[in-house]
Amino acid sequence: MPDLPTPQDAAEATLFSECWDAVLSYADLCTGASTHARQLASEAFSLGIREARAAEAESSGKNFGRRARTPRLPRIPLLLTAVRQTTAIWEARGQGERLDPDLRLWLNSEKATRFSGPPLHRPLALRGLRDMQEPDAALLWLAEVEALPVASVARRLGLDPEGAAEELQQVRGVFRDRCHRNHLDTPLSEECRSYARLLDAVTRSPAAEVPDDLSWHLARCVECAEAAACLRLVGGGLPAALAGGVIGWGGLAYLERRRRAVESGLSRGAADDPDEQDSDAAEGRRARIGRVGLIVAAVGVSLLALAVTLAPFGEDGGSGSLEGTADREPVGQQVPSPDPVPSGPGNDSAASSTTSPQPSESKTDEKSGTGSASEKEPQGDSTSSAEEDGADPNPSEPAVCHARYELVNEWPDGFQATVTVKSDYALNNWRVSWTFPDGQKMTQMWDGNFDQDGSRVTATAADYNKSVAAGGSFAVGFLGSWKPGSGNAEPDEFMLNGRSCTHS
Repeated sequence: MPDLPTPQDAAEATLFSECWDAVLSYADLCTGASTHARQLASEAFSLGIREARAAEAESSGKNFGRRARTPRLPRIPLLLTAVRQTTAIWEARGQGERLDPDLRLWLNSEKATRFSGPPLHRPLALRGLRDMQEPDAALLWLAEVEALPVASVARRLGLDPEGAAEELQQVRGVFRDRCHRNHLDTPLSEECRSYARLLDAVTRSPAAEVPDDLSWHLARCVECAEAAACLRLVGGGLPAALAGGVIGWGGLAYLERRRRAVESGLSRGAADDPDEQDSDAAEGRRARIGRVGLIVAAVGVSLLALAVTLAPFGEDGGSGSLEGTADREPVGQQVPSPDPVPSGPGNDSAASSTTSPQPSESKTDEKSGTGSASEKEPQGDSTSSAEEDGADPNPSEPAVCHARYELVNEWPDGFQATVTVKSDYALNNWRVSWTFPDGQKMTQMWDGNFDQDGSRVTATAADYNKSVAAGGSFAVGFLGSWKPGSGNAEPDEFMLNGRSCTHS
């Protein structure tokens, strides 16, 4: 694994930190294991930084005194294209088994060759972004694809936060003009060229209707469909056009990941104010201290109860003590298990019933569903095993989760959506299922794995997001197909680990 390049100064060190977060996120989409993701991210990061530094040196050394600029992408999209290039290198040198199987199919298709083929045939969004001034392109990418708040982007780029929104709107117009010009420069067929001016006119007006003949043409021509997505600045399609045109495979999945990272506060560039970052860090430290205190308290109470249980009793005192505690739950059940706590022998013994001092016996009871463990509220592992064993959940029991379905994007034969589930209880693992009413078919999922049996879809956790705190949430994003004649209604009958969920 190559060493990461050394930052040249403090400003570049900050930039490296922000870019690494994006590179690792995309590398994780491209691989099947976290170790492979970090190796791919490291190789791609080193490759991209070398290319960026070489381009900067070339720009500063050539055409001295003239206003000439070597076209290049901003740092983050440049490094993401380096990830794509590195996956092609892995595939060529026989390391393709580390990559996602769908990515390998894409790398060996004509879609991938467009990104390395003749410049005039490369995706329009890639050419348009490369032709812009680098600060303008960075503003557009950070706001549209990385989904950062405009005020945060402004501070990151040294712009006036009050005028950043207006400047972003102007940059969108510049991107549109570059894409329109590049579309006309592309070697087009006679039919495509006859629609070029009509396409420009239709996409300039938000209220304009697309003529039937143009709509039919866009359904059959990839290059004109890409142009329509880049030229239409309203309707929410610009981020998808940028991500798909610059990154290529997995662009929509990356886009959804970055949006969720910002919403959940996990993105390094999302904080508006350094003071807020310090406050969040202090709050996180206090939360960790509180969880440690709960763990110590739970262990102490369990050990005390165990000592009382095993202590010798007299004839009179013993009978009186047993009668006084016969109707009470064991202390191990009264004290809630602090979350999140990694599962292990020590934690299992602390949270198990005090009437079973042997950890192995406690685990056996939980798995078999007998004894005190069966009286507990449903947890991730126990409900998951119940579903796998074919046990039907009791419909009269209250819902233990809340599911939300969001249709992110839709096109004539496909769609992109997100399912977010909030669990009332802590989970060590999860599986969520739902039913499509119109025969929709799943094609790709991120942040989880899926299996479809007819109209019923079951999504299971990835290796990195199995644990969910009580009251926490998780989400999966996916692509699917639907038939225009059948409709694309929202799914229903959501269940989490065999228990019904409310749906909103």
